[in-house]
Order: sequence, then structure tokens, then C-alpha cells
Amino acid sequence: MAGHSKWANIQHRKGRQDKLRAKLFSKLSKEITVAAKMGDPDPDKNPRLRLAVKEAKGQSVPKDVIERAIKKSLGGEGENYDEIRYEGYGPGGVAVIVEAMTDNRNRTASTVRSTFSKNGGNLGETGSVSFMFERKGQVSYPGDVGDADTVMMAAIEAGAEDVESEEEGHIIWCADTDLNDVSNALETELGESESTKLVWRPTTTTELDLEGMQKLMKLLDALEEDDDIQNVTANFEASDEVMAQL
Repeated sequence: MAGHSKWANIQHRKGRQDKLRAKLFSKLSKEITVAAKMGDPDPDKNPRLRLAVKEAKGQSVPKDVIERAIKKSLGGEGENYDEIRYEGYGPGGVAVIVEAMTDNRNRTASTVRSTFSKNGGNLGETGSVSFMFERKGQVSYPGDVGDADTVMMAAIEAGAEDVESEEEGHIIWCADTDLNDVSNALETELGESESTKLVWRPTTTTELDLEGMQKLMKLLDALEEDDDIQNVTANFEASDEVMAQL
């Protein structure tokens, strides 16, 4: 899974957990509020909200934080957020998709543009890189839920498309429109997932050396720092040797 799981591994290794976790909680809460505002505040009647709550629980967001985020939508509190996707190229010609949720389009566009240009990238038009990705549902489980065959059987039964199993965990892929049904079916067989979300899965990748990865990470880090940015995906590929040196 080029770009996605590797990026998560890098973030994990860099020891920025606490800072990242605080940001992650706030981003997940924002998604819950927006999902509840756009549909029904009852997760059972609102698939997007159900997925947002599931993802938040998988990331250990406390129950009261989740409930507060839903209540925020009911009270008409909180800003009205626009969802915007930015696309561009990072160092080494790596394709980058940035998903934002903002109450000020001009501020976010200006910040994203300058972050790209300051870090050796350039922002393109919408559609300039997304053709190199597919929108997919991604469900992650830890390695100890079962061996590759067990997880594969559960995934097939659930209607998933593909499974990637490694020692540290399993990633189950499905069509974006099937994520809610597939994740519910998997939960019955394997228990609660670590993560359930819609992602951009690269269909083509760009290999980077150590210097290229270091430059790209500066850009990805800077984008992740911005409170308006919900998700950042890049289609890089790097060898295990390069990853180990980061």
C-alpha cells in the first residue's frame, strides 16, 4: 500500500504521537460534527456518521468527546465547514491529495498553496493527480485477530475486494460505496477494527531515494500540521532501507 500505510508508519516512528494524537482527535471530532450536521444525528440512521464514530473509537477517542461532537451539531454550534480537495505534486514528482474541512476557503487555499511552494512542490488544479488514485474503503485490523487465511475468508464473506496481510496487521480493501456494509460484516467476524475509513489508494507510484523522502516528508508534515487539513495522501514508494533511515 504505497503512500498510505508507510506514511502512517513513518509518523509512528518519529515519536510525534502525543502531538499527532491531539490533532487527530480534533480532526475526527470535526468529521463527526460535520457528518451529524449533514444527516441524522443518530449513527444508526447516518452511514457517514457511523463510519466517523467507528474510526474515532478505533483511534481511542474518548466516548464523551464523541458525544460532545455530535451534540455540537444538534445545538447548531460550530462553524459551517466546506469540504475541499486540493491536488498537486511534491518533491520528486510525487502526487499529493490534500483533503480539507474549512470555515474559510481563502485562508485554506492560500495556506496550502504556500506550503506546497515552500517545500519544493506545486499545487495543481482539481483532477491533476487524482486520476492516479482510486477511492476505496479501508479497514485495518491488528495481526493478532487471526492468520492471513482467517482474515481472507472473513473479508470474502463480507464482500471485500482485497486483503494485504503482514505480521503487524491486515488491511482489507473494498469499494468505497460498500465500506459501511463490509465493515459491519467484518466486525461480526473479527471484532472492532483499528481503523475504518475512505482513502485514496494509489494505482501508480513514484520511487524515492532517502533525500527525496526527506524532502517529501517536510511537505507532508507541514500539511498535516494545519488544522484545516483532514487527510494527506501521497503516491510515494520507498525501499525498506530508505524507510529505516528516516
